[in-house]
Amino acid sequence: MLAMAQDGSSAFNFLRLPYSSHAAALGGNNISLPDDDITLALHNPALLANVSDRTLNLTYMTYMSDSKVAGAAFNKVFTERSVGAIAARYVDYGSFDGYTEDNISTGTFSVKDIELSAIYSHLLGDSWSGGVSAKFIYSKYEDYNSIALGVDLGINYYNEENELSASLAVRNLGGQITSFDDKHESMPLDVALGITKRMAHAPIRLSITLNNLHRWSNDYFYSADGKKDDFGELLLKHATFGADLLLGANFYASIGYNYRIADELSTSGSKWNGLSAGAGFTLKRLKLGASYSKLHISSASLLFNVSYTL
Repeated sequence: MLAMAQDGSSAFNFLRLPYSSHAAALGGNNISLPDDDITLALHNPALLANVSDRTLNLTYMTYMSDSKVAGAAFNKVFTERSVGAIAARYVDYGSFDGYTEDNISTGTFSVKDIELSAIYSHLLGDSWSGGVSAKFIYSKYEDYNSIALGVDLGINYYNEENELSASLAVRNLGGQITSFDDKHESMPLDVALGITKRMAHAPIRLSITLNNLHRWSNDYFYSADGKKDDFGELLLKHATFGADLLLGANFYASIGYNYRIADELSTSGSKWNGLSAGAGFTLKRLKLGASYSKLHISSASLLFNVSYTL
């Protein structure tokens, strides 16, 4: 899971937060899980093709500095090859005390972000699916507000016989319609490649996701020691690793490691930054999932998903 403070060059960095507790448990960036889980389609719209008809989802997450995130999603299968969904997400950062330059109190103010999405996915063949998500984004910080439109694009290849899934996603294309001030800021663009593979003779499924593939400069990544990274170190900063233990068809336990969080948010005494874990199970039409992500020595995140197929 990426902390929003990691990229100050763009607006709407809450769009980097995970929707799916399963993806969050695998490090926060997974785009290639081929499961029947509507929240995964919010990481890669091509994965909506795997979701059962009329699935309703509710999501709740705790984040840094007492921030709270709530979301909902619902899908509808149109034909054998096409499916659509709508989703919404609300981020509440709480109340803050305002002051003038002369240290005179102006009262409290709220900070919030809102995202509304419409998603469409289409089966392109027996093993291929593609998807697109159109997003309306609104942010309000005290007396400042901004509106943006964004688009996510995704494609997924899934070989059922070999249980191999591979995806490419481009997230947060678009830009601001109205800016916070006179300066327009860019969207938190992300180009990602992901692979998920189940082991042939073990109930283990491994995933690796490479994010920010459009950014390969040392200047983009923070380095605590100020040194330039070699190519291997840069590659690791793009990588998120995850593993699932699949106990039957209805239960999973997951663990993940986000190298960039571990590297950039590490401090003296911190040992577990970048690690995440979670579990989920299915009971007939009901799906439950939960994850825990260690972001910093003083902060962690919990994410809960509840889905029901009507």
